[in-house]
Amino acid sequence: MKRFTWIRRGRVADPATGRDEEGNVLIEGERIRAVGKVEPHSFEDVDVVDAQGLLVAPGLIDMHVHLREPGNEEEETILSGARAAVAGGVTSVACFPNTEPAIDNEAAAEFQVLQGKRAGLANIFPVGAVTLNREGTRMSEMGGLARAGAVAFSDADRTIRSAEVMRRGLLYAKMFDLPVIAHCEDPDLRGAGVMNHGKVALRLGLPGIPAAAEDIVVARDIRLAEITLGRLHIGHMSTKGALDLLREAKGRRLDVTAEVHPPHFSLTEESVVTYDPNFKLIPPLRTATDVEAMVRGLDEGTIDVISSGHAPHSPEEKQVEIVYAPPGAVGLETLFAVSYTVLVERHGFSVLKLLEKMTWNPARILRLHGERGSLETGKLADVSIFDVAREHVIRSAAFLSKSRNTCFEGWTARGATVHVFVSGRCVFRDGGLIER
Repeated sequence: MKRFTWIRRGRVADPATGRDEEGNVLIEGERIRAVGKVEPHSFEDVDVVDAQGLLVAPGLIDMHVHLREPGNEEEETILSGARAAVAGGVTSVACFPNTEPAIDNEAAAEFQVLQGKRAGLANIFPVGAVTLNREGTRMSEMGGLARAGAVAFSDADRTIRSAEVMRRGLLYAKMFDLPVIAHCEDPDLRGAGVMNHGKVALRLGLPGIPAAAEDIVVARDIRLAEITLGRLHIGHMSTKGALDLLREAKGRRLDVTAEVHPPHFSLTEESVVTYDPNFKLIPPLRTATDVEAMVRGLDEGTIDVISSGHAPHSPEEKQVEIVYAPPGAVGLETLFAVSYTVLVERHGFSVLKLLEKMTWNPARILRLHGERGSLETGKLADVSIFDVAREHVIRSAAFLSKSRNTCFEGWTARGATVHVFVSGRCVFRDGGLIER
């Protein structure tokens, strides 16, 4: 007999349907049975969740996550990453292939899927490498990767230098109706850069990364998407110039989408003045003008997705001089809270506009929208419930991730995760993890 869960009296917000009102969500087994002014016919075998004063949303989909397994399990594993995901209200994770070995064949992708099922928490979807070992020369086994469950292709934190290889990647990915997620950064212009190129870098005596390093590759990849009619997704956008290029491409109705990570609409290059390695990111934190452009791009709909860019590193790696530290910050557990605080509280975004970037849009781009990304009747019951009224202080010591390298230590934020359901099963309740 299927068990029912009755989530009642919450603020139900679903961008896919435009619903934003007080109501109930009834879950039967692993699927959503009904939404609105609904209740069970009988209260036998019903789990009642009182969501009064809470935000009830589709489970978040984070389409840019580095889980490090296999190869660097001291930084993160699929299990620890899945724990961190549900603690942040993320029910589906697209994990990138910069592992050792790279996820460039069917067996490697199957391994990640299997590890995700063993973890039994968030849904784990592999992102397959475009090229073998992410070396940018020979094409990976893209057909096998797609069969194994890959939802996109990317060479992760490596730019595909060859325009011809990138062209072929877009063409091959098109056969499976999957996007190529591009790391848009000219590696020669980046060089040994640590932060954004400009007056702040000059003042701090640190080598800089010019905005042109991003803009040039974005322009190239958009042109390649145009001639191939492939599906291009621009990962971790950070510059006003790149946004202008994206806006122009969308005006020509090219199949190009893009994402931004919370640090790039929340923080500027001035954060680096402390020389704290946790503010060393790729792309780097940019100028106030760039940050304003990212917010504007989200507001107008040019930027489609907010993702975490979750990049865990061990304390031993990060607690060195900033020029020697690897770039990246964890973000799964702060994704919603920081985004809500900055975009809704400070910039006046509607809750539906915010959630669209974190649920329905990534579901459509990754072709998960048939089963996930909304609270529509019949969909898998991936549901996240947040307390957006109560302030909390972000403390990395409380993270479920194995790593602590956050940009938001000590921030006061709204949007704490209260309950999370994955395929109808409660995996996070009253602020605490529930494992099998």
